[in-house]
Amino acid sequence: MATFPVIRPRRLRKNKLIRDLVAETQLSNTDLILPIFVKEGINEPEEISSMPGVRRYPLNDKLINFIEQSYENGIRSIILFGIPSYKDHIASSAYDKNGIIQMALRMIKETFKDNLILITDECTDEYTTHGHCGIVKQCNSSYIIDNDESLKVHAKIAISQAEAGADIIAPSSMMDGVVGAIRRALDEAGFYDTLI
Repeated sequence: MATFPVIRPRRLRKNKLIRDLVAETQLSNTDLILPIFVKEGINEPEEISSMPGVRRYPLNDKLINFIEQSYENGIRSIILFGIPSYKDHIASSAYDKNGIIQMALRMIKETFKDNLILITDECTDEYTTHGHCGIVKQCNSSYIIDNDESLKVHAKIAISQAEAGADIIAPSSMMDGVVGAIRRALDEAGFYDTLI
């Protein structure tokens, strides 16, 4: 009898049934998160030219119908990206209780209750006139991102999204300390179970 190799993991790959039995990971549609872009000011879905096959959805039954079709195909988690009609230098529509994401969350939660995990992109870039992920301020003759002021805004956005029904807040700003600031703000507002 040969002494090499001592361990023979090939036995675990003998056939499909055994491979399935010992598989470490098995992916299904329930493991996927569907990104959905929701845009103010439109009535019909519109193609995103830079992402073939992906659309921006209006805040109406077209959005709900798309989510229902996805749900019927096994999707149980979505992440929402908002595209507001109003932008300013402090991203105020990102934390407005009647903002595009907040209205979408309430509408989706009303339809799907707790049968769908609602994740929100938490950032300021799409909501600001300058497109940065933080609050811009002038410093001498140049401009900088004010990290600490930005954290306050990100915390307000997270609370607003949680109040509207977000199950998970997904910060994408890359501000120093953003996750900690959001966690503290959510906990102080009573959203202990809202995930980040």
